[in-house]
Amino acid sequence: MRELDLERYRARYGLTAVVMSNLAIVGVAVFGVWQLHGNDAVSVGVLTAAFTAVSGTTTAYLGIKAVSNTARAMAQPQAPAPAAVPGAAAASEKVPGSAATSAAVPAPAASPDAARQQPQLQE
Repeated sequence: MRELDLERYRARYGLTAVVMSNLAIVGVAVFGVWQLHGNDAVSVGVLTAAFTAVSGTTTAYLGIKAVSNTARAMAQPQAPAPAAVPGAAAASEKVPGSAATSAAVPAPAASPDAARQQPQLQE
């Protein structure tokens, strides 16, 4: 429970920091364009720089978050798959009337082209 709360706080405050920094960048860009009194050549440069800063900040946050989540998922121990009980199949074949017999599952047929389909190693 504690790990889940910590992750929620990280996500909430990380996103809040990104949104607040993006709003600050937009505010400074709007103020700069307003101070330039509509000078088109300089306004385009200011707005381009602001857009680049906002997209770079947001992309960095999302990229770091994705890598962090992937690393955390890979670091968690995986539950082992249940092992087959030895002799269970042999025991079910001995029970009369059971569906799990060797005749119930046909063996795969080998095709004459199977040898040609496999890649050949050249020495």
